[in-house]
Amino acid sequence: MAQEEIAAILADHLKWLRDEGGKRASLPGANFPGANFPGAILSGANLSGANFSGANLSGANLSNTNLSGAILSGANLSGANLSDAILSGANLSGANLSDAILSDAILPAPCSEGLN
Repeated sequence: MAQEEIAAILADHLKWLRDEGGKRASLPGANFPGANFPGAILSGANLSGANFSGANLSGANLSNTNLSGAILSGANLSGANLSDAILSGANLSGANLSDAILSDAILPAPCSEGLN
């Protein structure tokens, strides 16, 4: 996906959040490995199954966002707002969650592989 297309989707989403028309961002299964989205406002977006491995989402507003099944391994989520986000089935291995807000987020189940 081209940077211009991403910018347009983010702008439309911001308009939707402000009740100024626009359109809710819906990018299920999108591929953004290593992308740079610091401070992005994606509250309420559908990003289920999206690949954000190694992406920079520091300080992003991801509250109420559907990130179920998303790949966030190695992503920088420091200072991100993930309150009320759906993270069930998400891969957060190696993700930086320092100072992230996780209040009322639905988190992935802990891995029980190898436990008896």
